[in-house]
Amino acid sequence: MEFFGVSSIEWIGYAAMATVLLSFLMKSVIKLRIVNSFGCLLFVFYGFVLSPISKPIIITNLAILSINLYYVFLKKK
Repeated sequence: MEFFGVSSIEWIGYAAMATVLLSFLMKSVIKLRIVNSFGCLLFVFYGFVLSPISKPIIITNLAILSINLYYVFLKKK
């Protein structure tokens, strides 16, 4: 399916990119990590729906997601 000549798979990539970029506008580090985590999840999904799947996208964003989750939920000040 296409919208404005862009495939739905590409739109997932654009949404992931926009979410990660948006996260860097957050003043709160916790908010940044939460929004960035959502962007990472979108990138992981994007990596899986690409044909062939993109292991570098998946691995990188799973690592960033893990770091974000560590700092949001496990690391106490």
